[in-house]
Amino acid sequence: MKKYIDSFVNYRFLLSELVKKGIKLKYRRSYLGIIWSLLEPLCTMIVLTVVFGTILGNRTKEFSVYILCGRLLFSFYSTATKAALTSIRKNASMIKKVYVPKYLYTLSSILYNYIIFLISLIVLVVVAAVLKVKPTIYLVQAPIALILILMISVGCGFILATLGVFFRDMEYLWSVALMLIMYMCAIFYEPERLLKSGFYWILKYNPLFCIIDIFRSAVFGELMNMRNFAYASIFSIVTIVIGIYMFIKKQDEFILQI
Repeated sequence: MKKYIDSFVNYRFLLSELVKKGIKLKYRRSYLGIIWSLLEPLCTMIVLTVVFGTILGNRTKEFSVYILCGRLLFSFYSTATKAALTSIRKNASMIKKVYVPKYLYTLSSILYNYIIFLISLIVLVVVAAVLKVKPTIYLVQAPIALILILMISVGCGFILATLGVFFRDMEYLWSVALMLIMYMCAIFYEPERLLKSGFYWILKYNPLFCIIDIFRSAVFGELMNMRNFAYASIFSIVTIVIGIYMFIKKQDEFILQI
């Protein structure tokens, strides 16, 4: 383990350069550039608020903020894991030419999306201020959710990056899986609506929903659900351990598959 820690320290500058490169490439040839990270969630929030606010009969001012909280966190998880999944294959030419710890490509693909995600939180601050959703002392819980969403993305990212090298269809399967996960995160409906249907357990055992719920509690001035915190924390740690183990175990075989 010390070997990998020393490697990380030695290559930290390269990691930062890969992160910068990822941000630049994401908005290459875009006139608005990184401003899209603000406009995209705002436009999506408006559409979802109009559509599901009408269908579900929820016209409260908090509903837009409720949707935006879930939308921002899920969007980061989705884009980060997709980028991680293809990170090794997309950098195949570089991996074949020069030695660089392979995990840097996967980690940087997650980190540059995380930076963009943090910037997009400006939209949430503005929308909450406009709709007069006032901050409270419980806002200190928000960093907990932000750390957990990064942890679970890193863990899942390493698992997917490993699988993506050996199973090319994983990219398409994960897109379908993400659609299912999105509906299991209660992004545009209130979880209480599932209580009577008997499907509430799906949300309870979805770590991503637990993290979103913690973040929403922080924004709306409520004490977070400690059960959700414990479950999401344990799940994130276990996922990181499994992801790193799989990646290290199989990384020497990557060169034969890419």
